[in-house]
Formats: sequence, structure tokens, C-alpha cells
Amino acid sequence: MNYWHALILAIVEGLTEFLPVSSTGHMIIVANLLGIGQLPFTETYITSIQFGAILSVVVLYWRRFLQSFDFYVKLAVAFLPFGLLGFLLKDVITDLLKNVTVVASSLVVGGIVLLFVDRWFSESRKQVTTPSTLQALKIGLFQCLALVPGVSRSAATIVGGLAQGFDRRSAADFSFLLAVPTMFVITAYEMYKTYKVNAPKAEDLELLAFGNVAAFIVALLAVKSFVNFVSKFGFRAFGFYRIIVGLTILVMIALGIDLHLI
Repeated sequence: MNYWHALILAIVEGLTEFLPVSSTGHMIIVANLLGIGQLPFTETYITSIQFGAILSVVVLYWRRFLQSFDFYVKLAVAFLPFGLLGFLLKDVITDLLKNVTVVASSLVVGGIVLLFVDRWFSESRKQVTTPSTLQALKIGLFQCLALVPGVSRSAATIVGGLAQGFDRRSAADFSFLLAVPTMFVITAYEMYKTYKVNAPKAEDLELLAFGNVAAFIVALLAVKSFVNFVSKFGFRAFGFYRIIVGLTILVMIALGIDLHLI
């Protein structure tokens, strides 16, 4: 992997991590298109640069993280179902991630949901700063849907917020806040497993530092732009995008094209 590869993957991570389009799937696809998908360090890099994206949320929402202890209780309650179920089903999830058809189908199904989600939850929307404990738990249960590869953690939690009566901005905001503990735990665990097998070299550490900085900057711009976009236009554009990508992959599979995604 060179710096151009590192930059492209960091841009993809920063753009897609908090959008309802499945960032991991995009990075795997792009890595293989670049011809580096099978390199041991690529997996380490893809996992590690998520820390840069996490930091962007902390910077953008730093005031929210200075709220009362109750705020952290709500985040913990929302994270708990995902963390517990993810731990129990980690082997099943790993197998599903290797199934390209599952990922592509999830992209299509999730896209269809996003086409209609604004209509389904159009009534009694309200701005919410911090959800109740019950609302946080329900959003956490929605987040469990993201254990299926291709569903998108962001999409699942945003739909969960809308289902609780949140307006688009509030649903997106809480999705980003919940991403911090969720992504931190996932990324730290995956890095621990990866680094035990493929410890990075000195030159690799330089690429990791570069990638995290790039992902941080791009994610800063992406989060702000996404919130403004969905507040005005909703989620239909992302729904169409997911459907097009998912159907394209399914057609390629039907034609017998070897995608080498994993």
C-alpha cells in the first residue's frame, strides 16, 4: 500500500462512515478495485483509520459530551444490545461478511426502507436533545440490525430515532453520538485481533497516522454536510444509491464475475 491508496481509502471512510450506506462494504470494494484487497496490512488499515472518523464526532459534538452523567447512561443503554448480541454472534457475523450476496441484498433492502422512511414517520416529529432511557434502548435494538453486513449502523440507528418521533436532525445527531462508543469498541477489538497476527511495521505506522488524519478531516465535512442535507431533503437519495450499488453487485454475481470482496 502506498500513500495514494491510503488517501483514497481514508476519503472513502470519512465520506461513508456516518452515512447510511455501509462504510466497511465500500472500503472493501475500493480496496479490491485498487488491487490491495488481499494484503494483510489492508485489513489493519481499514480497521485502524476508523479512529480518525470517531474523533471527528467528538470534536463536532464536544459540548454534548460535557452533559450530565445521565447522557452517558443513555449512550450505554443504547449500546448494550448491540454489544451483547455482537459478542454472542461474532462468528456468525464474520461468516455473513464473507457472503457477498448477503451484503448486496442488505444494501438493496436497506435502500428500499430509506425510500419510504420519511413517509412512514412523517407525523409528530420533534427535536430531541437527549432521548429517554426507553427511547435509547429502542434505538439500540434498531442498531442490532447493523450486525447484518450491508445494513449500515448509521441507517439502522437513524431509522430507530425516526421511529421514536425524532425529527431528521435529532435522529442523525443521536446516531453520530452513539457511533462513538459503538465504533470505539468495535475498532479496538478488531485492531487487537489484527495486530496479534499482523503487527504493523514502522512505515505502516506512518501510513496509519496519515490515514487517520485524512479520515478525520473528511468525516468532519461529511457529518456537517449530511445533517444539513437530510434536514432539507430526507433520505431518498441514499436509498436510491444503496439500491443501485446493491443491484449492480447482484447482477455481477449472476453473471459469474468473481468480486474477491473478502
